[in-house]
Amino acid sequence: MKVLQDLYIISEGGIVLYHRVFDEKFDEQLFGGLMSALNSFAEELTHEGLSNFELQDKRYTFIRSNDILFVANSSNKIKAKRVIEELKSIVNRFFDLYPKEILATWEGDVAIFLDFEKQIEDSMEGTIQKFQKAFW
Repeated sequence: MKVLQDLYIISEGGIVLYHRVFDEKFDEQLFGGLMSALNSFAEELTHEGLSNFELQDKRYTFIRSNDILFVANSSNKIKAKRVIEELKSIVNRFFDLYPKEILATWEGDVAIFLDFEKQIEDSMEGTIQKFQKAFW
């Protein structure tokens, strides 16, 4: 079973480097800025960022690594530990494909991150699974 529904990879400045979302209800850059601001606020309060939060039946999970914020959502019925393991796997694949040297010289073109889609197909819930959940 695939664990994650949506994924956002956000720079330290709040720019969405990559996103994969099925039901786009809002601009991904606005969402990225909001998640970055929420995490910064949490860091000010607790000296650590957000780890997760829930809205109705969805859980948003955060991992910050090398000044990049990874945000994924999943059903809150899936164990948090499993979601974190899957998100950590994505973090590792991201930095394998885009090492610090590439990110250090990145000039703001998010198109270089489009190939990441192929790296995460096994982690992300597809539209077919989403459809099945709705009707089965």
